[in-house]
Amino acid sequence: MDTIIGTYECKVDAKGRLLLPAPLKKQLASSLQDGFVLKRSVFQPCLELYPMKEWDLMMQKINKLNRFVKKNNDFIRRFTAGVKVVEIDALGRLLVPKDLVIFASIAKEVVFSSAVNIVEIWDKDLYEKSINGEDVDFADLAEEVMGNINDDDNGIS
Repeated sequence: MDTIIGTYECKVDAKGRLLLPAPLKKQLASSLQDGFVLKRSVFQPCLELYPMKEWDLMMQKINKLNRFVKKNNDFIRRFTAGVKVVEIDALGRLLVPKDLVIFASIAKEVVFSSAVNIVEIWDKDLYEKSINGEDVDFADLAEEVMGNINDDDNGIS
């Protein structure tokens, strides 16, 4: 798994394309030939860009679900709703399909935000609201999520 690092901003062009910032394009270089999957986020009003190798790993996990369990089938249907195979062109542009633009409320400015092995694509205003939101105390969240992890000697925990 490759780790993607950084948060980058760009503008949407007249045809609805996003120009990947050079540092992000460089990090995704090994995935450019294989392509990407673009999908709706499960928890946020944003999109998720999966390098094809990461998507294949996710599909291996999902394929283990018993499809004779209705909840599993419902999950698979919703998880894959609106999924598109996309490519980044030679100029480093990504065309976001209209239905996904509408889902993520993408207008003029976009934020690409790394999320470990995928990239989230946000409308800039929604991204700012999500990270500055007062409904979540980040210190409490960090303690709850990471507070009990102590699995190596790197000095973090």
